[in-house]
Amino acid sequence: MVSCNNRHLQANTAERGAPVKELEDRIVRDGVVKAGGVLKVDAFLNHQCDVELFDHMGAEWARLFEGEQINKILTIEASGIGIACCVARHFGNAPVVFAKKAQSINLDGEQYCTKIFSFTKQREFSVIVGRRFLSPGDRVLIIDDFLANGCALEGLIAICESAGAEVAGVGIAIEKGFQGGGDKLRAQGYRVESLARIACMDDETGEITFA
Repeated sequence: MVSCNNRHLQANTAERGAPVKELEDRIVRDGVVKAGGVLKVDAFLNHQCDVELFDHMGAEWARLFEGEQINKILTIEASGIGIACCVARHFGNAPVVFAKKAQSINLDGEQYCTKIFSFTKQREFSVIVGRRFLSPGDRVLIIDDFLANGCALEGLIAICESAGAEVAGVGIAIEKGFQGGGDKLRAQGYRVESLARIACMDDETGEITFA
């Protein structure tokens, strides 16, 4: 169990709309809490995908980031891609760029590369974005399914910085607030909008408490 005691999570920077409750309800109904702070949501988010839910989430981020002049969506393979593509429809069909986790013969030209540590897989790996897909002057919305310790997002932010692109915001489906990654990024000045923020989970009872 992850205790809620003495957990003081920072609030999201904007009032949240109906898709927040929709997502929270799905987490309670279909999510499975596992030992070690793991939440399985593969029934609707990152294995089997509920595209209608993704569309509603995209509409909510478009509301939250209205006026930010976002022209590019950045995510990381593989779980973030489906969500990011639905999100892009609400940002004028902005191009979706996804960081690859391995070199391949399809990756040509100069690249931005950094290393991140995956909480879920418990290992470090490289992430790569072709230089021609991120440019100075781009205003980027980073999208991902989960935020735990923030390592993946720090890697994507580092790639944006290398490209001279500006991170206009970060949209997260589920933030495990008790792991501190989101609040660390907020303290650094990044706007992080998580639609569902979990304060604690109990793998014995399956109970989930939202922030």
